[in-house]
Amino acid sequence: MNNKLKILYVDDELINRKIFEIVFAHKYEIFIASDGYEGLKILEETPDILIIISDMSMPGLNGVEFIKKAKEAYPLKKYYMLSGFQITPEIEAKIEDGLILKYFEKPLNKKEIETEIEKYN
Repeated sequence: MNNKLKILYVDDELINRKIFEIVFAHKYEIFIASDGYEGLKILEETPDILIIISDMSMPGLNGVEFIKKAKEAYPLKKYYMLSGFQITPEIEAKIEDGLILKYFEKPLNKKEIETEIEKYN
């Protein structure tokens, strides 16, 4: 039986998905989506994913739009934003209103992300 914490990582860039998987797969069960729509499908198929980390800039649904939709359907999961850009007023507002728990800047900081998600492990 696998008792690893399940994490969904959503990013449209293959290299970022690969890096995330390499960095965290030893400790967590990682699910990967290349866009928000695929992310929603994975959440539907795997209800015990607890942590969702999404890139902000993606075609189709951006990170905020994806998290809004996901949180409507799955309000008890923990949502985070990861982006190569500085924190924007839009993202700041989403942290303040509770949509996103925390914002991580790319390149990803393994220790920072692990420290945050270990709160739920």
